[in-house]
Amino acid sequence: MIGKNQYVTIKGTRDGLTLYLDDSCSFDTLLKELDKALSYDELDVVESLVRINVQLGNRLLHSDQEDQLRQLIRQKNKLVIQDIESNVILKEDALRWKEESEIQVLTKTVRSGQVIEVTGDLLLIGDVNPGGTVKATGNIFIMGSLQGIAHAGMKGNVSAVIMASYMNPVQLRISDLYSRSPDYETEGVYMECGYIDDSNKIIIDRLQVVAKKRPELNGFERSVLNG
Repeated sequence: MIGKNQYVTIKGTRDGLTLYLDDSCSFDTLLKELDKALSYDELDVVESLVRINVQLGNRLLHSDQEDQLRQLIRQKNKLVIQDIESNVILKEDALRWKEESEIQVLTKTVRSGQVIEVTGDLLLIGDVNPGGTVKATGNIFIMGSLQGIAHAGMKGNVSAVIMASYMNPVQLRISDLYSRSPDYETEGVYMECGYIDDSNKIIIDRLQVVAKKRPELNGFERSVLNG
């Protein structure tokens, strides 16, 4: 530990410094105490740039308050803010997170020319015919035949997967990567999954293999694909 006062604790890490800021005092008091804490002699002798991670606890800053905080830290020589984190999020952010983490369930056949696009995970109970397209910001689970196009993680989620009861797609896309036929067996494959592997390519593998690489999917696979 490098320094501590009533409202500010400074701890050194291998990546720089972490500032733990008390969330029970007023913001003005916090700024005054932070100014004192960043004046410790140990910080004056630092020769290279130091990255600062700020932990706000249960305090949510308005944009002008965050600007004041950043300005105070920047005034100190050789301190660079890397991140400011809070346990509290805005209502809009919470609603967006809820939407993105939900599973959207649809029961239909996606026919040629149709495009289905959802926020979060998509569970489609039905087929995607040739010429049909399904897109999701999260994972895509198809309880049927995938013979069209599927695009998972369309906003940059490289951990997303595409599962289908019968996999014979025209094209798979995950994040910004894509793979198109004839990379797959001409007759298609049953109960398999497309994902991005360590070589940064989309491959298709058995569900058991993917479950080990994406353990967070295990509960969903057991309840939906096996039940």
